[in-house]
Amino acid sequence: MKTSNVILAVVVLAAVAAGGYWLGGRSHSAASDTAVAGAAPATSSAAGPVKARKLLYYRNPMGLADTSPTPKKDPMGMDYVPVYGGEDEGSDKQAGANQIRISTEKIQKLGVRTEIATMRALGKTVRAAGRVEPDERHVYSISPKFEGYVERLHVNVTGQPVAKGQPLFEVYSPELVSAQREYAIAAQGVQAMNAAGGEALAGMKQLAESSLARLRNWDLSPEQIAALVKTGEAKRTITFRSPVSGIVTEKKALQGVRFMPGESLYQVTDLSSVWVLADVFEQDIGLVKTGAKASVKINAYPGKTFEGKITYVYPTLKAETRTVPVRIELGNPGQLLKPAMFSQVEVQVGAKAPVLTIPDSAVIDSGTRRIVLVQLQEGRFEPREVKLGAHSDNYFEVQEGVKEGEQVVVAANFLIDAESNLKAAIGGLGTGSATTAVPKTPATAAPASAPAAGAPASTPSAAAAVGHKGQGAVASVDAREGTVSINHGAIASLKWPAMTMEFKVANASLLKDLKPGAPVSFEFVERQPGEWVITSITPAVATAAAGSAAKGHSGH
Repeated sequence: MKTSNVILAVVVLAAVAAGGYWLGGRSHSAASDTAVAGAAPATSSAAGPVKARKLLYYRNPMGLADTSPTPKKDPMGMDYVPVYGGEDEGSDKQAGANQIRISTEKIQKLGVRTEIATMRALGKTVRAAGRVEPDERHVYSISPKFEGYVERLHVNVTGQPVAKGQPLFEVYSPELVSAQREYAIAAQGVQAMNAAGGEALAGMKQLAESSLARLRNWDLSPEQIAALVKTGEAKRTITFRSPVSGIVTEKKALQGVRFMPGESLYQVTDLSSVWVLADVFEQDIGLVKTGAKASVKINAYPGKTFEGKITYVYPTLKAETRTVPVRIELGNPGQLLKPAMFSQVEVQVGAKAPVLTIPDSAVIDSGTRRIVLVQLQEGRFEPREVKLGAHSDNYFEVQEGVKEGEQVVVAANFLIDAESNLKAAIGGLGTGSATTAVPKTPATAAPASAPAAGAPASTPSAAAAVGHKGQGAVASVDAREGTVSINHGAIASLKWPAMTMEFKVANASLLKDLKPGAPVSFEFVERQPGEWVITSITPAVATAAAGSAAKGHSGH
């Protein structure tokens, strides 16, 4: 009986053990099935368009060959961009190697603006300084052709207006009196020999005509000649009259003075029309054509514009000013325009057919190449070398490099300021050794043992500029110059003591909310030797370091 009980107990224990083993295996199988079921959607999702991405590294936002295994900022305060598996070899390869990526937040903070490349008629206004000059064709000089004396002056003031035919002065000349007497004697001889006829009469007529011709050659007026022929009396003085209505612009005659043949005694100028001689710069002279309309403004008459026409482009260039004179003819009603007045001339020139244009502020001119930044999508920009044509007041004609409808950056001063970074992005344009914005293979990614964020970069380009942090209190703000003075504490990274120092800011918006005395935390870089630029500044609680800053030396 005892033996039976022992056997029964052993069987029960074995059954219990077997049941426990079976239940444990069942539970483990159910858990495994649950895990598999939970993983199935992820596997299904990975097979679809939404694939789980693996973070590889962080790359420089300006396209420099600098990577980091952990998040960090570049010297301009921009966050490094994360690169995921498949992205560097896929999307970036399709988008281009020279692209620049900037976060949307940074774009707004730095004030990046774009405009669309559009077709427009590219006109230009050529502006030049000019001066009013008399029309040389309307300047008359009164110069007797014989020797004599000024007997009497009828016009005795320079600047006096005169009418055509108005007496100017009277002269006495012994030669003139002798010539008149010769003609009178010859005329009497002709009358005496009328009855005789023959060769004697012909000779006397020839003598009379010769005497009369000499008087005409001495510029005696037809009225004076007619009076001499009619009366036959020689007059002691001869009156000179104005040949045109105008202004006496020069008077050398004095009463009683002796003059020689050809000496200019009076100069009369007709100012009903004048010239404006404008000095057009050498680079604009190819646009100015004869017959083009010109607008002339004079400082003496604000708001009044005189319209004229270009009648001549001079064939010579002034080496001192690199300008070419251009002659503009215009009327002078009321004689408002005075000779020697300064003027501002504007000439509308340019092609009438529409051409592809971009704003001139979009062009970065390195001296040898011209670059524009094209926005491919939000936060992604591509530098391109362009070929430019004509230039208007605000626009360039684009012949190559940009297509109609593409957006170009027109306000991105931070890119120009970060010249060293931008050069790395655009340095490979047109060359076979371009610096890529994203490393082409995972081998270029930083290894797991790379230094942490904030440690010196391994590449020379990244090590050239390092950001620094500080705390202090605002001393003064100069919005016009884009500077702020800060009483800051010691800067450990530069081994600076506490001091008051003036900084420039990377963007004017950083000065918006700054007030003197406000405690701040800020980050800054050395953009050029001795030029310290704040890239980020935020309000902060006053610290002991800020309070001790005022006793430091000023400037650096």
